Amino acid sequence: MSGDDLGSLAYLGLMLAAVGGWVVVEYRQRLGQALRVALAWGLIIIGLMAGYGLWNDLRRDVRPEAMVSAGRIEIPRSQDGHYYLRLAINEGRMVEFMVDTGATNIVLSPKDAAGIGIEPGSLNYLGEANTANGVVRIARITLPLVGLGPFVDKDVTAFVNEAEMQGSLLGMDYLGRFSIEITGETMILKR
Repeated sequence: MSGDDLGSLAYLGLMLAAVGGWVVVEYRQRLGQALRVALAWGLIIIGLMAGYGLWNDLRRDVRPEAMVSAGRIEIPRSQDGHYYLRLAINEGRMVEFMVDTGATNIVLSPKDAAGIGIEPGSLNYLGEANTANGVVRIARITLPLVGLGPFVDKDVTAFVNEAEMQGSLLGMDYLGRFSIEITGETMILKR
């Protein structure tokens, strides 16, 4: 422990002794009541600390939604620094994608592929892709319909990753159909 730590510890000890002394003097005839009040305040403080600690986790899970208006889509930056879009795939099944301007293609996770009716185990993983996690095997598929707000595209090429992923990626093959602008905390797609 450094000298600063010892000084802080001594200061906190003195504060605790002062508050504890006041409680003993104030509640000397009612120590049971003092313990109940202390327990209540302790639980309130622990609850506030737990709520504050969970808030960052909850905030990460709650992603802002894109806004669609007259030929443009505005995507707010999420708390994790990425942009996310929900696209309607094959008859309106919604899939959340991380917008990845560094990715070439649309890449579906095995879980998302299964969610839109594609059985990942039945695919032929003939291709390979270089990712930040190394080389992975991928299977080429065609998505009959891909919808983003008012924009609907037919027969869109995509790939299913053989390895598990945290989520699906929306790469430049699809994003290239739009003009892309990033201003402040917002990505704007126009067509």
